[in-house]
This record gives sequence, structure tokens and C-alpha cells, in this order.
Amino acid sequence: MPKINITFLEVKQWEETYLREKLGKIKNVSLNFFSKPSSQKVLKKIKATDILGVFIYSNINQAALAALPNLKFIATMSTGFDHLDLKACQARKITISNVPFYGENTVAEHTFALILALSRRLFPSVENARKYQFDLSDINLRGHDLKDKTIGIVGFGHIGQRVAKIAKGFEMKVIAFDPHKDQRLAKKLDIKYVSFEYLLGYSDIISLHAPYNKKTHHLINKNNIKLIHKGTCLINTARGGLVETQALVTALKKKIITCAGLDVLEEEHFIKEEKELLAKPFQEKTQDFKTILQGHLLIQDPRVLVTPHNAFNSVEALQRILDTTIDNIKGYLNHKIINQVK
Repeated sequence: MPKINITFLEVKQWEETYLREKLGKIKNVSLNFFSKPSSQKVLKKIKATDILGVFIYSNINQAALAALPNLKFIATMSTGFDHLDLKACQARKITISNVPFYGENTVAEHTFALILALSRRLFPSVENARKYQFDLSDINLRGHDLKDKTIGIVGFGHIGQRVAKIAKGFEMKVIAFDPHKDQRLAKKLDIKYVSFEYLLGYSDIISLHAPYNKKTHHLINKNNIKLIHKGTCLINTARGGLVETQALVTALKKKIITCAGLDVLEEEHFIKEEKELLAKPFQEKTQDFKTILQGHLLIQDPRVLVTPHNAFNSVEALQRILDTTIDNIKGYLNHKIINQVK
């Protein structure tokens, strides 16, 4: 019986080591690894491939498929799949599986790291301690409890739901806005769906977890930011374009919003996947995060915490991408397809 050729593109050394360990024990399988994305040169070397593992920089179009006559299954190591020609794959009867989600708890935990750092005045407290200043009458060091506060979650998908669960652990009240309401889930998690306007007006903390698209561009803007009640904290670990920067600057100046935790900025280069931030092709792009930070209106404001789009970046989250990819491949080999893209 001929061996099944499995090829991975765009993998780092640690990923190759992990994949070899997990898949190398499968009988009748040959593993091949390349650090670069698909190209004519690479495709010529992997002509015999039966199963292909790729990330978003490998454009698997009709030309690429023509160079891979044996290809039967693609495991994309990403949530998105617009780098794959679905129609061409369907015509060839090539099955595709993706990684539907991998960092919901990771991003949610980072969200609360920002909330706690702001609510308990963590950074000013640390700075004062380093300067041997222990005057606790300093009002700038006085924090706020989270218990009984209302957190408004915008976007109630996997990450938003995880944020709600953590909030309940702090005995917070949770309200949520999402176009797709799941009342059973709301009852299970003890949360209440509300209108977007209501959420802006009644939340002590607003946490954004919505996708970025034409409908959500500047979801919070100069027109509706005035609906937010004074003293609110804004957290954005989703996409920078959800918030109009100038509107946030104005709201901070008028003390409508008293603090903000931002893992993303509006000026960031548009990305498809968080894992893309770790890839060499992205890092070589002209849009430089350091340059953005140096000239940004918010970076010097002591009421604002900015992290460099790092909420997704945990050892466990990156490993989950590989684990899901491995499960997808094993599922295909065992004739039990999971996470199929249709």
C-alpha cells in the first residue's frame, strides 16, 4: 500500500517538531515540511502530496491545484479560508477543514487583565512603589471594585461568552449586544441581551468583541459616544476599526470615558488572522506598529493602557491551532471529517 504524503507549508521549527511528534506515529504516512508558503518552486517539490497543511499566505488556486494531482484534503491552520479556491476544490472533490476558534479564553483573560489593571490602578501603584512613594491618600491610586458593576459585551460569540463567564466570577452584572440572540444561552449564563444604545448608556465597562466589517466600522463614533454615561471604561481586544480614534480622544477629554484598555488601534494594518502577526511576511510589511505607537494620540494618556495586539498570544492558543489541525487530519484519515469548510 503506497504511503500517504502529508505536506505542511509555512511552519516554524517548533511547529514542525510538534507535528512530527503527534503525526509521526501514524502508520503508512510520510511527513514533509516547508517554512515558506506555496510557490511554483515549492509546488514542484510536493507534487505527490495527498494532504496539505497551510496558513493564509499559501494561495491554493486552480494553478496550485493543477500542480498537486494527488491532493485530496486541505487542513488550513487558520479560521479564515479565502486563500483557498473553494469552487476549484469542490470540483476536484478536495475536502477542506479549518480551525474554527482557538483563543477565546486567551483573549478573554487578556481582556480582564486590562480591566483589572485599570480598575485597581495597577500601573500607577507599581510606579509609586518603585519610587518609594507610599502615600495611599493619593486619589490616583484609589481603585474600584468590579463586584456589582455592569459590563456591556458587544459581540457575544465565543470570546464574548468567555468574558461573561469570567465577569460572573467577579459577581458583575452582564448585558450584551449581538445581532444574533441566543436566549437559551442568555438564560444559561444569566445575561441579558439589550440594544446597542442601552448598552452604551448603562455599562460601567464596555468590552468589544465584534468582528470588523463595513457594518461595524466605527461602531463607536462621535455621534453615539455621547450616549455613554460618564465614568465608563472602554476595552477593545477585537479590531481597532471598531472605534473612531478621535471620538475616543474627545470622550477622554470630556471624561465621558475615564479609562481605556486597547489591544488594537484603528491605524493598524488590516489583518485576517491574529496568528498572522507572528508570520514573517506580515512583519516585513511597511505598516510598522512601533511607528504607529510613537505618534499615537492615546499612547501617552495615563488613563489608557495599550498592548501591541497581544491578547491572542499564549503558548496554549498557538498549540490549540496545531492540535485542531492534527485532529482534522486524523479525522480525515479515519473517514470522520470534522471542522469541514463548505
